[in-house]
Amino acid sequence: MTDTIARLKPLPDPVTARPIADGVRIGHVHLKVADLERALSFYCGILGFELLQRRGREAAFISAGGYHHHIGLNTWESLGGKPPPPGSTGLYHLAILYPTRAALGDALRRLMAAGIALDGASDHGVSEALYLRDFDENGVELYWDRPRELWPATLDGHLNMGRLPVDLKSLAAER
Repeated sequence: MTDTIARLKPLPDPVTARPIADGVRIGHVHLKVADLERALSFYCGILGFELLQRRGREAAFISAGGYHHHIGLNTWESLGGKPPPPGSTGLYHLAILYPTRAALGDALRRLMAAGIALDGASDHGVSEALYLRDFDENGVELYWDRPRELWPATLDGHLNMGRLPVDLKSLAAER
């Protein structure tokens, strides 16, 4: 019934819709995982997030920089589960923003030391990004943003993001 009602109403035009309030941001992401210990070994052990709270063997809340939590991990509906099959809807990837290129370089060195393979790496002009999968096959993007004044623009002033390769050797050497 709800689908029928939704289809009868015209959808808002994404170009002319009233913008969301300034200052709104994504506060945290909550992931369903099959094995909490395994997920913590990835996010805390490899990437370096801090474990702030744990609820037994079912849930944990992790952070960068002491925020109450940036990522929630739980097994409430997924203990021992399998990743969704290709062609399913759901999370494409979780993006983790690093403050500098050097910090992203440190993340790359951590991944390499742990033997974590990258799915890809792209220089989008506005940012450099590493793409990989966590141990539950969730997509993860690790990236840093260039200063806004360096973002590429078209001749008429619109943002012009691209997809060039990242020099991984240079990034890993960044200090």
